[in-house]
Amino acid sequence: MRTIGYHHGDLRRTVLDAAVDAIGESGLDGWSLRELARRAGVSHAAPAHHFGDKAGLLTALAAEGFDLLADTLREAGPDFLEAGLAYVRFATEHPVHFGVMFQPKLYRADDDAVRHARDRAGALLAQGARTVATSEGSENTARAGWSIAHGFASLWLAGALSVPPDTDPVDAARPVLRRLLDR
Repeated sequence: MRTIGYHHGDLRRTVLDAAVDAIGESGLDGWSLRELARRAGVSHAAPAHHFGDKAGLLTALAAEGFDLLADTLREAGPDFLEAGLAYVRFATEHPVHFGVMFQPKLYRADDDAVRHARDRAGALLAQGARTVATSEGSENTARAGWSIAHGFASLWLAGALSVPPDTDPVDAARPVLRRLLDR
């Protein structure tokens, strides 16, 4: 357990990290702000001071997740296939963020930080779609690519794909995502 005093270090980051650990272990329903405070080694009121309530904490996780996704897509560059593979990589490396981001009823989806980060990630995906489709068709191409990458990542995380145990998710996703481009 990490311990940090209320007035020492980055308490917000510590509580977010504790939330990722707790959600990863117990799921979205198996934790409380009090549990996060215990994990972080702070008073039970400290998480509420920073986030207000569970929805506030999940809002912060969603915003962080969309920012991480946008950074991952930016690093992949404008190649649409690489963007899709980066999406799968992000989902498998950050499954808790991924799980929260796409359940907007759990958090404040209209929060400025969430909207900004979500829009940034969407713009990067759309940029990649424009490299393989006409401007009229790029929106549908972006949705198709997102749907395929998201579906693959979701199935992977659920353990629903029959693959050998040591298979890398990005390697497994490559031929699936390539089908979109091989029309």
